[in-house]
Amino acid sequence: MAKDATKKSTKKSTLNEVVTREYTIHLHKHVFGRTFKKRAPHAIKVIRKFAQDAMKTSDVRLDPSLNTEVWKRGVKSIPHRIRVRLSRKKNDNEDAKERLFTLVTAVPIAKSSDFKGLQNETIHDE
Repeated sequence: MAKDATKKSTKKSTLNEVVTREYTIHLHKHVFGRTFKKRAPHAIKVIRKFAQDAMKTSDVRLDPSLNTEVWKRGVKSIPHRIRVRLSRKKNDNEDAKERLFTLVTAVPIAKSSDFKGLQNETIHDE
């Protein structure tokens, strides 16, 4: 006897879900050994790739405050870690290729030693 071929998949697509999460990205392990004049640009590329992998969207937009946070100590002295908020949002433009995009913003941290014990968090909007 043949198996029933009319089974429907009950998987829920996470791509349609609008969600906001906070992550800590360890930038130092990505730029260690990198030429000094290429450290900050490479860190921006790493943040963009991290957002694509975490949120499963190819359209990633970086907030200017995040760019300022990475570049504030110059091209070669980037922070070892950075706390970011990734927000998957619906694209309002009708003729856009992607229905969703990811907005990456920097989360302010008081000191660099305050990264201890921070976990990845999902932010629930009211």
